[in-house]
Amino acid sequence: MAPTLHTDRLTLSGHHIDDLDDLAAMWADPAVYTMIGGVARPREEVWIRLLRSIGQWQAFGYGSWVLRDATGAFVGEVGLMEARRAIEPPLALPEVGWTLSPAAHGRGYAGEALAAILDWTQRRGIAATTCIIDPGNAASLRLAARVGYAVVREAAYKDRRILVLER
Repeated sequence: MAPTLHTDRLTLSGHHIDDLDDLAAMWADPAVYTMIGGVARPREEVWIRLLRSIGQWQAFGYGSWVLRDATGAFVGEVGLMEARRAIEPPLALPEVGWTLSPAAHGRGYAGEALAAILDWTQRRGIAATTCIIDPGNAASLRLAARVGYAVVREAAYKDRRILVLER
């Protein structure tokens, strides 16, 4: 089960089936998916991702969190995953990912949440992680660099060029 983490402005909690509407709305927004795969995620796919997020905690002892602000409003999701993506060579480390609702963009929430989960991972002995970012996603590349990620290679994923970073 996912532990609940708190930052100055956010609560990070494990995914719950009641998060589906918020997640589906986020993944259907062009401001979100343009740099993450380039296509909207159908509600069915978001449901499967939600279930994966719940199950990863049991399978690996880590996973993703849903972000909510002090009012309880949905902010996004962030965490670690074992996606087993079709990338060659395969990713060798747990993958960190972050996705925020457009209403939360530009507020520093992603950096705040990443700091919390990276601290959590290090306290659990997970010293190294990876992430993948679209080369055109300047905001995510800046954030990744700020928290210690560096590009280690380029790769192709679902017919798109991506950058693989490690920390």
